[in-house]
Amino acid sequence: MTVDLGGTRVALDGFGVEKGFDVLEAGIRQVADDGICVRVFGPADRIDLGGIPGAELIDARESISNEDEPVPAVRSRPESSIVRAVEDTREGRSEAVVSLGSTGAAMAASTFGLKRIRGVQRPALAAVVPLPGRPVLLLDIGANVEVRAQHLIQFAYLGAAFSSAVMGVESPTVGLLSVGEESGKGRDEEVEANRVLSESGEIDFVGNVEGGDIPGAGADVIVTDGFTGNVVVKTMEGVVTLMTSAIRTAARSNPVAAAGGLMLRPALSSLRHDLHPDTTGGAILLGLRRVAVVGHGSSGPDGVANAIRVAARGAAVDAPGLTEEMLHRVGLNRGAIGSGAQA
Repeated sequence: MTVDLGGTRVALDGFGVEKGFDVLEAGIRQVADDGICVRVFGPADRIDLGGIPGAELIDARESISNEDEPVPAVRSRPESSIVRAVEDTREGRSEAVVSLGSTGAAMAASTFGLKRIRGVQRPALAAVVPLPGRPVLLLDIGANVEVRAQHLIQFAYLGAAFSSAVMGVESPTVGLLSVGEESGKGRDEEVEANRVLSESGEIDFVGNVEGGDIPGAGADVIVTDGFTGNVVVKTMEGVVTLMTSAIRTAARSNPVAAAGGLMLRPALSSLRHDLHPDTTGGAILLGLRRVAVVGHGSSGPDGVANAIRVAARGAAVDAPGLTEEMLHRVGLNRGAIGSGAQA
């Protein structure tokens, strides 16, 4: 699904890219070719956007780091780059916000500033897992360590709406991560969520999926709690790094392996690109009235650019509006589905 991103305005937190401001500038230069307008909140004496079409620098000297407690820092530092970027989005000067800094600060600032869609009890952090063949949307990956069945049910609808609107998946399948495929397997929360989702006609729910089903893309959207989702994502990233290193070592082990490695290099390079975190750009905070994306602090220029593109695409197709429409159709914006509307 092709979406014209030209003219879409994205507010970017200028702090947080671990590889330096040069990487940030290179990423912004990439998205200028797509016609995306980027409003960068960062130190004017350290960031140079000269000559980049559509890029604007708003001087912001204060930042929130990973060492800071997110909620108190957000509340006490209204002039920090992430808070000002969120404010810019809330007031309509930008249509989406991106941060590659502290995940906690980005989530707190976005939740406080952009507000939740009516009826959404808890926003969820979703990651596009770049699997061979097709990507999978996994949520939650860290915003909600403890959840009730009602939260898992909402996550399923939030993920389905995003997968359809932004990722272009027609009628995405939705699975619930559990310890067995049978509907009665798992904790009480998973069992109840499975029961309710199985009775829904609005999404294509395929039932429980196990951890081993994730690499094989057992569903387009996989739902779990934030603790489990975070462990899954980081485990997969670690396995990819380990396997890439092991393949490289094996290919250099002897002359025959080296010759085979040369023949496989194009295919392996393509696979490495597909599985690299920079390819997806970052995680999306779903359930808010505006689009918010949290990128990787370790991103290179491609990662910065792709985080901005994900945000711009979400804004261009009005992902929050489409999500709210789906929640309204099934009554979730009124707490009408599930085992209660507890927060």
